[in-house]
Amino acid sequence: MKPSQAVQQRRGTDIVVTSAGVLHPAATTVAELDRVLRRGEPALRATSVPGSGGELAIPAAHLDAFDLRSWAQDHCDDLPSRRRLRRVASRATLPVQTACCVALSACTAARLTSAEARDTSVVIAGNNLALTHQSRTATAYAADPSVIRAGHLLDCFDTDALGAVGEVTGCGGEGWPIGGSSAAGALALIHATRMVATGQSPRCLVVAPVNDLSPVEISAFAKAGAMARIAADGDATAACRPFDESHDGFAAAHIAAAVLIEPASQAYRRGIRPLGRILGSGTGTDGRRGTQPDTDGQIRAMRTALSDAGLAPSDIDYVNAHGTGSAIGDDSEAAALSAVFGAGEGAVTEATAAERAVTEATAPEEAAVEGPWINSTKALLGHGLGAAGLVEAVATLLQLTGGYCHANPRLAKPVRADLRFVTDTITGVPLPAGLSNSFAFSGINACLVLGRTTEEDSP
Repeated sequence: MKPSQAVQQRRGTDIVVTSAGVLHPAATTVAELDRVLRRGEPALRATSVPGSGGELAIPAAHLDAFDLRSWAQDHCDDLPSRRRLRRVASRATLPVQTACCVALSACTAARLTSAEARDTSVVIAGNNLALTHQSRTATAYAADPSVIRAGHLLDCFDTDALGAVGEVTGCGGEGWPIGGSSAAGALALIHATRMVATGQSPRCLVVAPVNDLSPVEISAFAKAGAMARIAADGDATAACRPFDESHDGFAAAHIAAAVLIEPASQAYRRGIRPLGRILGSGTGTDGRRGTQPDTDGQIRAMRTALSDAGLAPSDIDYVNAHGTGSAIGDDSEAAALSAVFGAGEGAVTEATAAERAVTEATAPEEAAVEGPWINSTKALLGHGLGAAGLVEAVATLLQLTGGYCHANPRLAKPVRADLRFVTDTITGVPLPAGLSNSFAFSGINACLVLGRTTEEDSP
């Protein structure tokens, strides 16, 4: 695909992602995340949870060894900031600690002055963040009520992340905690973009802390059939297979991310080339309770995002799919992608097994399938729940800027033959514009259209 005139015309007028911070067991910086994506190897390992028939082996990426002091020593060169981080967050929950770390990384990379930080708004993505802490606290209280400390008044509310991030970074503009389950990261970024676009805030720091599920929630996911299982060979890296016919669930992950967004002129004035541009967004709800995805709702959100960006489906070169690895979720999203980006760009159609077999037998090359390249970052990092949409927006921008699509190494038999999935090979290709999808329980759909920056963007 060639860059469309619409994408070209928006250069210099966009709201941009100036900087970012990330935290994952396999990547503690944006540069490390880029290397993980380029390697295309799943960063998952085996863990276990109680099941009805005994312990269940599942794939996961957990920050079991995370230590705030060590992170500060390794990633924070400014001594006053390091001391402030330790003072504010040393006794906080894991979600709050990770939020402070990635927020500090993003603000440092953005080179904000103290005055600029004071005017910067903060949006926290996610809800029910510290469930492990809550579970442990409830258990301790049941055994001995006297062990509960007064500080639990902060720990039990997600707003603690908002206050802690503000104190660590110096950001003192508007503050918003935004829930939305697995769509929270995207929803927070969309809300922040609207604030900046309408002049309500000169810039905004969007922070997605770790969603720390307790064994209770993990067990419930496993019993519901939503969480991937590890096969008898014990290979955790092969367990999460988005869009493959053998998919059987997602892999839970501890992920935190933060981005700073602002008008492009501000970033360039500080001598920073942004990570990318926010071109448009689309959100919507299905109007019903439950876990069942709605293909029509997903189609509407994607088309709304494209319309908001002033782009046609043919202008999109890459899709970072929600793609969790659950059968029902992947199948619904694949059908929606086919409706939006397929040859007909019309009604949803189902490719039967027989049709796929004919296509595989007659198509000489995978590249014969038209449309945008499609992959799922969850195949490599796992599912960060509330943080997923934000870290995947960063992953999308890294791929647009780097001109590559990361591999989905366990995608051997795609669920549809009419979509151009990236499989086990990293694909190098120019990518001016991409779409990032986030879909959540209770029918929450959020889509972002993102664009790369080039040397020509600099004023």
